[in-house]
Amino acid sequence: QVQLVESGGGLVQAGGSLRLVCAASGRTASSVPVGWFRQAPGKEREFVAVISWSGGSIFYADSVKGRFTISRDNAKNTVYLQMNSLKPEDTAVYYCAADPEGCWSNGSDYEYWGQGTQVTVLS
Repeated sequence: QVQLVESGGGLVQAGGSLRLVCAASGRTASSVPVGWFRQAPGKEREFVAVISWSGGSIFYADSVKGRFTISRDNAKNTVYLQMNSLKPEDTAVYYCAADPEGCWSNGSDYEYWGQGTQVTVLS
C-alpha cells in the first residue's frame, strides 16, 4: 500500500512558479515510479510527468517540457514538481500517482492516487 498527499498548490500570476510536493508513505513508496497528472474543469485527466524509483528515467508531456521539472528524494519519500513559467492553461487540479503497472503516461495504469492540489494561474 502507498499513501500519497499533495501540497504546494495555489494562486500565481502567469510567468510565476510553484513547487508541488507529493509525500508518500507505505512500505514500497520509495521503490516505485511516481507520476504527476492534472485535470482542468471540463477536460480529461492529462499526463504531466513521471519519474522512476531511482530518478534515472524521467518523462514529460510536451506541453510542460522545458518549464516543469520532476525530482524525488527517496530518503524523504517525497516527489517534487517544480513548475516555472506558468501559463493560464496550466490551471488544473494536480494529482500525484504511484506504481504504474503498464504505461507510465496512462493514468489508468496507476494504482495509488493522492487527493489533488489546485493550481490556478492568472493571466
